[in-house]
Amino acid sequence: MTYQVPIQDIRFILRELADLRGVLALPGFEEVSEDLVDAVLEENARFVEQEIAPLNRAGDTEPARWSEDGVRTTPGFKAAFQAFAQGGWQGLPHEAELGGQGLPKLVAAPVTESINAGNLAFSLCPLLTDGVIEALSMVGSDAQKARFIPPLLEGRWTGTMNLTEPQAGSDLALLKSRAVRQDDGSYRITGQKIFITYGDHDMAENIIHLVLARTPDAPKGVKGISLFIVPKFLVRDDGSLGARNDVVCASLEHKLGIHGSPTAVLLYGSGQGEAGEGGAVGYLIGEENRGLEYMFIMMNAARYAVGLQGVAVSERALQHAAAYAAERIQGNALEGSAGPVPIVRHPDVARMLGTMRGLTEGARAVAYVAAGYRDKAAHLADEAERARCKAIYEYFVPIVKGFSTESSVEVASLGVQVHGGMGFIEETGAAQYYRDARILPIYEGTTAIQANDFIGRKLVRDGGAVARGQIAGMRETAAALRAASGVHADALAMIGERLDTAAGAYESALAFVLEHVREDIRGVFTGSVPCLMLAGTAHAGWQLGRSALAAAAAIGEGSTDAFHPNKIATAVQYAAHVLPRTLALQSAIRDGGLVDRYVRQAQI
Repeated sequence: MTYQVPIQDIRFILRELADLRGVLALPGFEEVSEDLVDAVLEENARFVEQEIAPLNRAGDTEPARWSEDGVRTTPGFKAAFQAFAQGGWQGLPHEAELGGQGLPKLVAAPVTESINAGNLAFSLCPLLTDGVIEALSMVGSDAQKARFIPPLLEGRWTGTMNLTEPQAGSDLALLKSRAVRQDDGSYRITGQKIFITYGDHDMAENIIHLVLARTPDAPKGVKGISLFIVPKFLVRDDGSLGARNDVVCASLEHKLGIHGSPTAVLLYGSGQGEAGEGGAVGYLIGEENRGLEYMFIMMNAARYAVGLQGVAVSERALQHAAAYAAERIQGNALEGSAGPVPIVRHPDVARMLGTMRGLTEGARAVAYVAAGYRDKAAHLADEAERARCKAIYEYFVPIVKGFSTESSVEVASLGVQVHGGMGFIEETGAAQYYRDARILPIYEGTTAIQANDFIGRKLVRDGGAVARGQIAGMRETAAALRAASGVHADALAMIGERLDTAAGAYESALAFVLEHVREDIRGVFTGSVPCLMLAGTAHAGWQLGRSALAAAAAIGEGSTDAFHPNKIATAVQYAAHVLPRTLALQSAIRDGGLVDRYVRQAQI
């Protein structure tokens, strides 16, 4: 089917929920108007629908190929990436002083989502390049910024993140790659890295790898890790490309999904380059032994971006399933009909589609609201307000990453179910979204890693202050929903009641975590993923409740656009079928200690 960017919902969320006007009023965005934002969204939709989305199926069926001469990407990807670069999309969110366009993250977020929805496998390349640009802009030297950032922004070069090794996955303390300093100040890098997305390809002139490695006298553990720039081709002083560096792609992984994205095994210092003996030439970023700290700049940017990927795949799966349900004729209507009807008329199909839509639009709203806080944290004049918004954005990052990606697997699975037996057949396309989505809860730190961060760094560290502020906002919206009048008052009241219950479940879970985390840390962290999912479920319900209020207000002002009652319907379905999950998740959190104790006994 043809993919369409949900531009009306994007605009609605930007204006009604994410405070677009407030963001555009911030210092630094004086030249960014709402008309300009609309123009960017329109052009992005055109580009995605015409250039990127049509390649999605080809990426699945004609994946990247390895040979001794290098990796060849899916036919059409190279030309699409050139169009992406020429359109200036890579530089959209980056600072103007670096050569970017300097648009707010709140504007970049829907652009990123749409490109991912159009073609998830393709979009991983610019996603990682964004992370490299951000890391270099924050911790690179002036010379490194001048040499490496402009070609990355222009799309002539791309970037990767090299952490994982065969023995070192999430536990980077086990990392073995070695970096030896040379007399000229460069380093020689040796070792093997695995799971390197777009570690080699034919879409750009050069690839800039950010590589974690140890110097010979480094301390043990994560405190002894440094970060290096290792280009595929060495860069001369005039910016031209020189010798082939000693970093090569040994093979590509064969994966469940995202087939169009080459996932490389990279060998550093295997003697196959043109840079001489001793390993691949690399350049230290910042200070030795602070590499993991620097890499987390890129990692946090990537975690938010992967959350947007979850929203994107959900939207693609939703559109595919909704189109099929509207066309597939099967069975008579329960209330009676002259003959078979489209399956969307059957209550359970409508329930599945409503759940898909609620999870998708709720996760989108949470992500955009978070982006607005990121812009305020960077641009507000008041220092205290900047700090407050920074804390809120950091609180949201694991929610956006964990909830959105876990939801994408559920949404894609429901999409297969809507298709029935045809969903299990590859030719219908529904299965691709399910396979593609499955990597997202694993990428850039699994859901459990996000959940551990959420409890340890986002809830416990500030004593739950940010979370309590968010819960108070949920309560205020719930009260406004219950107090609403008009033709949709009964629906709004129901949403308000369910949201208030969800806020109560979150508040109770938060209190439990803070009270027991020191005396029973294993028990609390047994419930870490349920805690993260409870927060995400409640936040999405909150934003859908706000959506319902805004939609009802538009109807009260005379709107006849079907979009507005549809937003209320989505919020009603989410309140009925998804928000009650918060009560079960609360119970799971409270029983974490008992579960942990018995599981350990059973293992013994």
